[in-house]
Amino acid sequence: MSSTQSPMTDEMVCGPQHVAIIMDGNGRWAKRQGKMRVFGHKAGVKSVRRSVRFAVSHGIKALTLYAFSSENWNRPAQEVSALMELFIRALDGEVKSLHKHNVRLKIIGDIGRFSSRLQERIRRSEQLTENNDGLTLNIAANYGGRWDIMQGVKTLAEQVKAGVLQPEDITEDLLSQQVCLHELAPVDLVIRTGGEHRVSNFLLWQIAYSEFYFTDVLWPDFDELTFEGALNAFAQRERRFGGTTPINASDAS
Repeated sequence: MSSTQSPMTDEMVCGPQHVAIIMDGNGRWAKRQGKMRVFGHKAGVKSVRRSVRFAVSHGIKALTLYAFSSENWNRPAQEVSALMELFIRALDGEVKSLHKHNVRLKIIGDIGRFSSRLQERIRRSEQLTENNDGLTLNIAANYGGRWDIMQGVKTLAEQVKAGVLQPEDITEDLLSQQVCLHELAPVDLVIRTGGEHRVSNFLLWQIAYSEFYFTDVLWPDFDELTFEGALNAFAQRERRFGGTTPINASDAS
């Protein structure tokens, strides 16, 4: 769905169909346990598992998780290396279960910077689940919202250079078809754990009209109850999408 298409469908007012989560707080969680940061990342994998199960059971159609930003390369080399190895192990350990439960896995971001070993795991995991039609699980890895928009702009610029597109033909709709997740419903709800109130270069284009829910809960402690709280908060919002009339369930009836 393009960005200017109306997102106000009957289905969406009943609950979020696309939820995105900024999974923050792994390092602080580990520090509170007196352990190294990598232990927090490992504990965070369990929260991912819980969140996927919750999304499936609540009929959410797409779940996008911010796993590794393009800025995370600036972290200590030992932590980055541990994260990469954890990513490989998580793919190996979880993809069969995802496939069994009809979940389609997609990795969004500039994966070209990853090792050939990790790129191969990503390719195999996506290929195994590509025909599943249940929940779409998007993992944002080496992803940045600015990078995403720039890739779209470059694609359109190449088309202009080739003479197949005129600059005046470039529209918001056209650019929206070049960014990640364009084939999915718009992001309805963004959840950020860990107590911070910022978007950290996450899905800058896609969350223009999203609702936001911030919680102090650190990601390893994010559970079904916390997720339910976010959905309950979403249900109380008056979504206007730039207009003046709130869109809610009673309006849709």
